[in-house]
Amino acid sequence: MRVSLYVPADTWLHRLDPMTKLLMAAAGVALTFVLARIESGAVLWAIFFTVLGTGRVLRQAGSVFAGVGIIAATFLIVQGLVHPTNATPLIILGPVVFYKEGLLIGLRLALRLYNILSATLVLVLATNPADLTEALVRRGAPARLGYVIMSVLQIIPTMVAQSAAIADAQRSRGMETEGSLWVRVKAFLPLMGPLVTSSLIATEERALALEVRGFGSSARPTFLKPEVRPPHAGLVRIMCVLTLAAGVAGRLLLGW
Repeated sequence: MRVSLYVPADTWLHRLDPMTKLLMAAAGVALTFVLARIESGAVLWAIFFTVLGTGRVLRQAGSVFAGVGIIAATFLIVQGLVHPTNATPLIILGPVVFYKEGLLIGLRLALRLYNILSATLVLVLATNPADLTEALVRRGAPARLGYVIMSVLQIIPTMVAQSAAIADAQRSRGMETEGSLWVRVKAFLPLMGPLVTSSLIATEERALALEVRGFGSSARPTFLKPEVRPPHAGLVRIMCVLTLAAGVAGRLLLGW
């Protein structure tokens, strides 16, 4: 059972140390809000697209992009219909009119959404949560903060796996979980009850296991293996800083 979204591979992106990938994600999210023009957002997304592709995690990222496509479409529809600055009709479908100004604003919002997702996926898909947690603790972060980060990165695949196992168990007992909307609604509570209960039990068991391993100790932990930083990590860090600086300068001087 997979307990994280991490995709193991041997690429330049996976070989980067976790702090470098964390810097990449932070710089990407910052640039998402710094850059205001649609063209700038499209270039930023193209950069992320290239990074994810060369890191061999583009297929997994594509599933996330497709999943939030309805949200991006909502941005376009709502802004194109009702934004206060709408003045220029662009698409007319009977009584429904989509305006140029609103569609451009919706496109900008959709690009921001995808850029934030891309920056996050660069870190999440190519970084083992245990390595990220260890890197943060090495730099003085509290162990509790590392545990929270690891739990957040693992909660989605863990819940998906548990819900699938519970659904299989309920179907083996004769319960219908697939079919019409009413059938799915009736199956919701029998599925959610065991899921919530098992999650609470797992949380208690995890807390006991952590205390047995000295999680609450105030002593500085030691680490089993030394931290490894590949030679190209320094160049990637410099490029992240320079790209962020160029984005800020371009926004202030050229209106990017």
